[in-house]
Amino acid sequence: MAARKRASSTSASNKPDESAPNSAPSEQKMTRNASGEEFRLAPPKLGVIFVISTLLCSLYLYLLCFHYKVENELRRSILINAGLSLIGFFVTLKMIPVAARYVLRRNMFGFDINKRGTPQGEIKVPESLGIVVGIVFLIVAIIFQYFNFTEDSNWLVEYNAALASICFMILLGFVDDVLDVPWRVKLVLPSFATLPLLMAYAGHTTIVIPKPLVAYVGLEVLDLGRIYKLYMGLLAVFCTNSINIHAGLNGLEIGQTVVTTAAILIHNIMQIGSSTDPEYHQAHAFSIFLTQPLMATSLPLLAYNWYPSSVFVGDTYTVFAGMTMAVVGILGHFSETLLIFFLPQVLNFLLSLPQLAGIVKCPRHRLPRFDTATGLLTGTKDGTLVNVYLRLFGPKSEKSLCIHLLVFQTLACAFCFILRYFLAGWYK
Repeated sequence: MAARKRASSTSASNKPDESAPNSAPSEQKMTRNASGEEFRLAPPKLGVIFVISTLLCSLYLYLLCFHYKVENELRRSILINAGLSLIGFFVTLKMIPVAARYVLRRNMFGFDINKRGTPQGEIKVPESLGIVVGIVFLIVAIIFQYFNFTEDSNWLVEYNAALASICFMILLGFVDDVLDVPWRVKLVLPSFATLPLLMAYAGHTTIVIPKPLVAYVGLEVLDLGRIYKLYMGLLAVFCTNSINIHAGLNGLEIGQTVVTTAAILIHNIMQIGSSTDPEYHQAHAFSIFLTQPLMATSLPLLAYNWYPSSVFVGDTYTVFAGMTMAVVGILGHFSETLLIFFLPQVLNFLLSLPQLAGIVKCPRHRLPRFDTATGLLTGTKDGTLVNVYLRLFGPKSEKSLCIHLLVFQTLACAFCFILRYFLAGWYK
C-alpha cells in the first residue's frame, strides 16, 4: 500500500495506487474565476450506471419479490430501505459537484500518474469525494431506523454500533486524505474503528465445524469466545485495507465495491428464501439494510470516477466501503462467504505481502508504467494484481484493464455461489 500525498497549489504531486484518477482536458479541467467560485466538472457517465443498475436491480427484485417466499413484513422493510437508498442515490449525484468545488478550493486535488507526460496528466482533479458517499450513506441508514426498529429492538444496539464503526472509519479515512498517514498506521486504524462494534456485539461466538472434520475435532460447534471477536477485528482490518491497495485505475475502487455489494445482496436474499429461521432472516436482513445504501450511494460516485475520471474517491471511500462490507459480513454471519467474494483482494494482498512486510522494496507508487507513445499501461515488477495481470496478458489501456479486473471480480463472486451450491450439505 502506498502512502497518499495530497497535492498543493504550488507543487504538483502524483496520484498513488489507492485511487483511480483521470480526466479529459477539454471537458474536466477545473476553471475558476478571480474569486475562485466557478469551475466546470464533466457530466457523470450515467449511461454506464444505467446499464449496471438495470441489470442488478432486475435480478435482485425478481429474487426478492417473485422467486423466493419472503414474509411480507420483512419484504416491506427491505423495500422501504431500497426507497430511501434511491433517494440517497440522487442526493449523492447532486452533491458530488458541490463538494468537488469546496475540496478544490482547499487545494485538495491530485494528478494522474497513469497519464503522466500528456496534457491529461496535468489537470487538477478534486480529491476525497468519498466523503460525500459516506455522509449520505450515514443519513440514509439513520433515517431508516425510524421505519424499521422499535426502541426495544434487540438489533438496534448492534445497528447503531455498526454505524458508529463505519462513521469512525469515514473520519479516519478523511484524516488520512488530509494528513497523508503512513501506510503502516493505516493497518492499525481499522482496529480502533471496530471497537464500537466489538463492544456492542451480542451475537454468537461459535463456528460450525465442517462435517468432514467433525470426526477429528469431536465437536460439531466450537465456541471461540473472545477469539471470535479478535477474528472479527482482523476481518475488518483486512477488508478495509484490501480495497485500499487493489486500486490505481479509473473506476476500479468503486467498481469492485459495486460488484461485491451486488453479490452480497443476492446472497442475502437467497439465504432468507432458503431458511425458515426468523433469527437467520433478521441477520441477513440486517446485512441488506446496510448494503443497499452502500450500493446506491456508490453508483453516483462511479459515474464521476469511471474512465475518464473527473473526481478522485480518496482513502475516505476505500476504507469506508471496506469497513461497511466487513460489518455486514460479521453481523450477517457469512464471513467465510465474504472472503470468497474478496478473492481478488485476497490474491492482491498475498502478492503485495513481501513489499508490505518490507522484505522487498516498496516504492511510493505501485502503479503500472504508462507509455506515452502507445497510450497503454505495462506491468512493473511490483507485487500487485494490476501489474501481474499486465505482465501475464500484455499492455492494455486503462479502461480495458479496469474492465478486465472487474470481470475477474464478477467471476470470483460467481465462483462463490457455485462453490456453496456444490458444498451444500457436505461441507456444513
